[in-house]
Amino acid sequence: MFIENRENELVYMTSSVIGARHAFTTRFGGVSGGIFASLNLGSNRGDDPAAVRENYRRVCALMGAGIDEAAVTKQVHGSVVRTVTEADRHVCMSAVPYEADGLVTAVRGLPLMCFTADCVPALLCESEAGVIAAVHCGWRSSVGDILKNAVEAMCALGAEREKICCALGPAIGACCFETDDDVPDAIAAWLGGDTEGLFVRRADGKTLVDLRAANRRRLIRLGLREENIDVSDECTYCLHDKYWSHRYTRGQRGSQAAAIVLR
Repeated sequence: MFIENRENELVYMTSSVIGARHAFTTRFGGVSGGIFASLNLGSNRGDDPAAVRENYRRVCALMGAGIDEAAVTKQVHGSVVRTVTEADRHVCMSAVPYEADGLVTAVRGLPLMCFTADCVPALLCESEAGVIAAVHCGWRSSVGDILKNAVEAMCALGAEREKICCALGPAIGACCFETDDDVPDAIAAWLGGDTEGLFVRRADGKTLVDLRAANRRRLIRLGLREENIDVSDECTYCLHDKYWSHRYTRGQRGSQAAAIVLR
């Protein structure tokens, strides 16, 4: 179950299946102005760098860390998952020296962050082994099997598949994710044709796609237990006042984060 939380000025979502400190941020609780109001975590969107830095500071503090102590994704809509260590702590607003849409770690006190504005954010945790992951699951990353790469990277650090829990956070829903044939065709190939209930074909030739349900289905096939997977029912497009939505704003927007840390 997803729960809305308020701490200081921040409004964020958490999931009851994740046994580590974590947050799916919203637009609320930052200092950015104009079209970026108020909690924008996108450093390359044209926002005031000082405001973005303060927004980062607030989210890092929520994770119990300093502003230069998190590891962050550099997203290219690929399927690379990087196992990060102390050496990957990122100085806020500096260049990220790798490309990875997912991060995995067993280092306590090292927050992981990925960023979204309609794509599916996934936070994974295996509490007994002490292994976590933050994964950006756009449709290209999803069909590239980024969740398989994340689960395998977690298992390489000692996690057991049946003990991994995953929360799939706020993202564009099946109500609003309108696509051409390339997306459902790629998802069908990725899932081996197991697409019942994932698509609604419209008379105009477009297809509505449930990307979160597709990722949930893949997680089960990867060995996660159904009761260990939590899926948000909030659509970022419908709730564009609460969440950043790339489609709704036609690219004039900020970014939210999915963050997780082992304490």
